[in-house]
Amino acid sequence: MNNTIEKTIELKAPVARVWRALSDSREFGEWFRVRFEGPFVAGQVARGQLLYPGYEHLKFEMLIKEMQAEKLFSYTWHPYAVDPKADYSQETPTLVEFTLHKAAGGTRLTVKESGFENIPAARRAEAFRMNSDGWAAQVRNIEGYLARHA
Repeated sequence: MNNTIEKTIELKAPVARVWRALSDSREFGEWFRVRFEGPFVAGQVARGQLLYPGYEHLKFEMLIKEMQAEKLFSYTWHPYAVDPKADYSQETPTLVEFTLHKAAGGTRLTVKESGFENIPAARRAEAFRMNSDGWAAQVRNIEGYLARHA
């Protein structure tokens, strides 16, 4: 099994605009469907409430790792942590990295999630599958968001 998910999309928006959609917690939350409690700050946990239909009962949490303006936004989280009765705190989180590169028509955005080999075997394959499908949807979500909010 592959332990890394990678999705790339060409966005018709300048790097600075894509960066804002990633690094501003309100904008990120709108296309990612999470209402965050506050801004993203490197080294701090960002908490919020999921707004995705069917998952509204779940809290959302990620540790912001790096915020290199207009280049890299990364965080760690517990992938597909959707069982409210489960304690995921002892699991090693995966790393999500958004990298931005100037492209002819705007910005090439790559989303990479790695570290699935550290997820417990009992839920690893499902977490990988759900997140692979999820990232495919999320790159379309940010594309649509940017088209509506130029």
